[in-house]
Amino acid sequence: MAKRIIKKVAVLGSGVMGSRIAAHFAGIGLPVLLLDIMPKDLSAGAKPAERNKIVNDALTAAIKSNPSPVYHKDVIKKITTGNFTDNMKDLADADWIIEVVVERLDVKRSVFTEVEKYRKPGTLITSNTSGIPIHMMAEGRSEDFKKHFCGTHFFNPPRYLRLLEIIPTPFTDPEVVDFLLEYGDLFLGKTTVLAKDTPAFIANRVGVFGIMAIMNSMEKLQLSVDEVDALTGPIIGRPKSATFRTADVVGIDTLVKVAKGVAENCPQDEAKAIFEIPAWLEKMIANNWLGDKTGQGFFKKIKSADGAKDIQVLNLQTLEYEPRKKPKFASVDAAKPIEDLNSRLKALVAAPDKAGEFYRQFHYALFSYISNRVPEISDELYRVDDAMMAGFGWEIGAFESWDVLGVTKTTAAMKAAGVHVAPWIDEMLGSGISSFFKVENGKRFYYDLHTKAYKQIPGAEAFLVMKNFANETVWKNNSCRVYHLGDDVLGLEWYTKMGSISGDVLEGIQRSIAIAEEKYKGLVIANEGPNFSAGANIGMIFMLAIEQDYDEIDMAIRMFQNTMMRVRYSAIPVVLAPHGLALGGGCEICLHADKVIAGAETYTGLVEAGIGVIPGGGGTKEFILRAADEMHNGEPETITLQNRFLSIATAKVATSAYEAFDMGIYRKGTDVVSVNINRRIAEAKQAVISLSADGYVMPVQRTDIKVLGRSALGAMYAGINGMFVGKYATAHDVTVAKKLAYVMCGGDLSEQTLVSEQYLLDLEREAFLSLTAEKKTLERIQSILKTGKPLRN
Repeated sequence: MAKRIIKKVAVLGSGVMGSRIAAHFAGIGLPVLLLDIMPKDLSAGAKPAERNKIVNDALTAAIKSNPSPVYHKDVIKKITTGNFTDNMKDLADADWIIEVVVERLDVKRSVFTEVEKYRKPGTLITSNTSGIPIHMMAEGRSEDFKKHFCGTHFFNPPRYLRLLEIIPTPFTDPEVVDFLLEYGDLFLGKTTVLAKDTPAFIANRVGVFGIMAIMNSMEKLQLSVDEVDALTGPIIGRPKSATFRTADVVGIDTLVKVAKGVAENCPQDEAKAIFEIPAWLEKMIANNWLGDKTGQGFFKKIKSADGAKDIQVLNLQTLEYEPRKKPKFASVDAAKPIEDLNSRLKALVAAPDKAGEFYRQFHYALFSYISNRVPEISDELYRVDDAMMAGFGWEIGAFESWDVLGVTKTTAAMKAAGVHVAPWIDEMLGSGISSFFKVENGKRFYYDLHTKAYKQIPGAEAFLVMKNFANETVWKNNSCRVYHLGDDVLGLEWYTKMGSISGDVLEGIQRSIAIAEEKYKGLVIANEGPNFSAGANIGMIFMLAIEQDYDEIDMAIRMFQNTMMRVRYSAIPVVLAPHGLALGGGCEICLHADKVIAGAETYTGLVEAGIGVIPGGGGTKEFILRAADEMHNGEPETITLQNRFLSIATAKVATSAYEAFDMGIYRKGTDVVSVNINRRIAEAKQAVISLSADGYVMPVQRTDIKVLGRSALGAMYAGINGMFVGKYATAHDVTVAKKLAYVMCGGDLSEQTLVSEQYLLDLEREAFLSLTAEKKTLERIQSILKTGKPLRN
């Protein structure tokens, strides 16, 4: 088969999913043709804008939606719109056609009839259906169509939810399946999961079962909506939206539709009774209480008598909304301080209270269900876990959770409780195998039902997971571990709350670099937590400032600065692989790396102004240095400096890794984006090997940084005062901004001067130190510590 290259994509249907799928393809750089129907009752001479009104309005609404479906505002330029009447002929130029029209088989077949008239042989044609059997859509089509047709089920929103289920029919060419699995992973950043053509495929089949099982248990245990959401959110490694908030976001009608579809189309499903819709849920549908789309579902936003906004929750016994009550479970309170999810899950399931009973009922039902779905929905059990983590945002999969709780022990407890497992589980345990997964030499293996033995998860060499190298630990302290990742490359990760950078973390960075310089090629710094780093440990700074221990603060800042400079100036290459939040100190360490391999969903910026200080770990210095280099490249001197000043002063955060290039945080030609977050660490390791092989030499500290002195400082002060007069800035904002401007101009110098990095670090540190003495700064820090929220604009 000839090499297949996707140069252009066509998306048919511009609804919520179609417009966002188009935006995602455009976001990776592909030209996209987005088509939909024309409005009814158009006049004969209607102009293109009128004929394309439906698709244009849909795309505009998508681009304006929050969260944004695009990595960068310029993405929309790659999308061309049209309609099914005028533009079906343009499908001849497409290499991949994706159907996303209304969920009716007759409508889809009608669209495919038109597609057949214009698509060139060999063009991929896929459907994003979530409920119609894929093989039924292929019936009656040409041999070439059927050969290149399958299901490609994206999850909403496509930019953020990483699951892409690939569902072939008996007619689909296996090479097409392999291509889509690889393309979705490598170019679209997806966890691609091969699914069988069964009702609801994998993720929705298991996910909706989980929700219905939770509803079943809550009725038995008489739990409230708020109590269930408190039990099924981050405490067990699930999203904040937990169960009922997720249902409101997705749409309660959608949930019911999937549940009814499974009940009707899966007569052999041993748990089909679970999918029966409770009377109170049917009443919600009848009342049109469908969640966010209708303004109320399990939750409802209201305005109180004083005009304040409030959220009420539905009482499922009375079907009336009432004020929310904070749930209280002794076992949950005891488990919250446990940082490690695996340990926390064990404690919760073993708890003797009502919460523990809920966890046991839910997990036993879930484990029983997934054991019976393999091989029905997938031949390989790891695909079930992949689907749930990528599609529903679970931190660990269902089979992995079973491993964590102990397969032998939990299976025995399930049977004692009258919950049965599939025969292959007993057969596996009887053969002496007591876990679904195992790790050897950094590689992950899964239990295969067909061979009754472990097999390596395919393609895993591209997905390097640091915790799989626990047996290769080179050094550790209370917050960090340094692993040998193979090929003479070290990997450093830390596992503090929100990835905060503490004294232990700074020690870990220094030690890992020192160890790498002794006998390794280089160092990768990354982690697999929800976020890379939300910044420095501001709690420590707050305590020192309250005690007015400014010598200790000065020492702490020096330690931070020295560590960042050690990242920049070491004898080995240091490559960072951030993802999620990379704020404050998490941004500063990236600014000093030899190379950054950033996950596309990296939200980064120097946000210290949000607490009333300036970046003190070399971030301000680095922005001055880069502004000076941009001046040499022909950029206007004051403009480039002002842009960087504003980024810091307004605590601006890039909403994607691509936007971070525009802000000058990542460097064009040096740093790169890894669209698939699971690939970034392996790519960072390869970057270390390449830099080392190319003869890496330690850089020389800069002494030629041009600063503008009073000529720029006066203009900046005038702008800051103008913001204050216009009431766009508080008096404290002005204090912080003027300190920042002073540092960024190199101080009160009478003329433009060349200075060293250390000169700027000293100015930066002095400004940071003086601002920690400000009362307003302490108030801001205290507020953030109380809310627990990261520093974001």
